[in-house]
Amino acid sequence: MASRSFTPVMKVAAPAHGEKPTKFSGADFKRWQQKMMFYVTTLGLSRFVKEETPAVGDEESENERRIVVDTWHNSDFLCRNYILNGLDDILYNVYSSFKTSKELWDSLDKKYKIEDVGAKKFVVGKLLDYKMVDTKTVISQIQEIKIILHDLASEGMILNESFQVAAIIEKLPPSWKDFKKYLKHKRKDMGLEDLIVRLRIEEDDRDSEWKSANVGV
Repeated sequence: MASRSFTPVMKVAAPAHGEKPTKFSGADFKRWQQKMMFYVTTLGLSRFVKEETPAVGDEESENERRIVVDTWHNSDFLCRNYILNGLDDILYNVYSSFKTSKELWDSLDKKYKIEDVGAKKFVVGKLLDYKMVDTKTVISQIQEIKIILHDLASEGMILNESFQVAAIIEKLPPSWKDFKKYLKHKRKDMGLEDLIVRLRIEEDDRDSEWKSANVGV
């Protein structure tokens, strides 16, 4: 069996404290994973999240084989524990049984990337299903939509401003049917804040008209 070459990892200085990611508690896995990868890279240990235990050939002496394997295990031990120490205590207890960095990394990746995809689908569904109603103010409902858009951005799905403007116009409540048609002709010239200003003015005008019509009633 051909041996796989292995270069012992050189000792490097620990990175600045600010480079160490905060402990992962189960949310925003992709962001934590990227930060942890950067962290172990600054330590010269990122290779171990991808490498299996090195195979050594029969042509090498027993002492050489022992040095290669021991060196690899020592470096992998460091990488594995840096990752484990990036988990909160509950997750640390769950994942501390994994013997190598690769096993640990792959297990986290498999579990939480699937959950991230589920979270993205959930937030996308919230945006698609959201319908404005006439029983609440339009401005308050736009704030709810903006929260959903913020959640989408947090999941890595940033929608361009033109799409956001078009989506809000489409979701205007039934009583805004005529104003919706007007806005559709103007949307190319509007940013999101321009749209909100126009809707706020229109809503204030409608409120004033309603109050005037009902004075003394």
